[in-house]
Amino acid sequence: MRLIMLARNANLYSHTRLAEAARSRGHVIDVINTLHVHMNITSNRPVLRFGGKTLPLYDAVIPRIGASVTHYGLAVLRQFEMQGVFPVNESVAIGRSRDKLRALQLLARAGIGLPVTAFAHGPRKAEDVIKEVGGAPVVIKLVEGTQGMGVILAETEASAKSIIEAFSAANANILVQEYIKEAEGSDVRAFVVGGRVVAAMRRVGKPGEFRSNLHRGGAAEEANISEDERNTAIQAAAVLGLNVAGVDMLRSHRGPVVLEVNSSPGIKGIELATKVDVASAIIEFIERAAQHGRTQTRGHG
Repeated sequence: MRLIMLARNANLYSHTRLAEAARSRGHVIDVINTLHVHMNITSNRPVLRFGGKTLPLYDAVIPRIGASVTHYGLAVLRQFEMQGVFPVNESVAIGRSRDKLRALQLLARAGIGLPVTAFAHGPRKAEDVIKEVGGAPVVIKLVEGTQGMGVILAETEASAKSIIEAFSAANANILVQEYIKEAEGSDVRAFVVGGRVVAAMRRVGKPGEFRSNLHRGGAAEEANISEDERNTAIQAAAVLGLNVAGVDMLRSHRGPVVLEVNSSPGIKGIELATKVDVASAIIEFIERAAQHGRTQTRGHG
């Protein structure tokens, strides 16, 4: 097969591993910078150009679109979809997952366990929102945040109110969530590929840090997940329509609760922690799904 990966930095671990896995299985893969692609969107025949040349027709596209370039990246991906190229994750599914509020609404509608979450505009509702999630301590999140950035633990009602007011003054959209104390600063990431969990790791925040993201200095180890956690991860990815996803969950007294579903999850942390060849699992999925010319999971809404 002829594959293309959209990635701003071809040298990242995740991107080199995916390219290696594709080539080792006999495929041709081009890795190009998403922002350097341009297109004529009014043409009868949808084409994409890169480096002054028209790109050939590919069998599948692997979108590794960073959060900061979501808007342009999804436009490029849609152009590939218009050509009939199989997308590992569809543009509409990535768009759903990147909108944290929309994603939580869809997951809630499907009955998937979530932390109690409230959303309001403006500081005048701060007290009501804090009360809605059970009172302090609360976790306050920027809707547009990634990799643990824009996530704050407010331990008292006074500090929660002042943080909400500060974000509101900056006209930032925020979510307020209950703090799951029993998770003890750790979470579980289940890596879903083609409707099954291929690997899972437990991430633990560094001392004094309640966020467990590896980008924030957290540590990871292989996780033995329960059937409930496995099913929750698979269902969460399916609800958003993602074929490949990193589903982050907390272990609460009422079972697994989903924090986030990542449509472009990093491979390095989970491969090093679990010794599972996640990159090859993704390429194997592409081989199966691209031949059928359709995605195996579809979301709604």
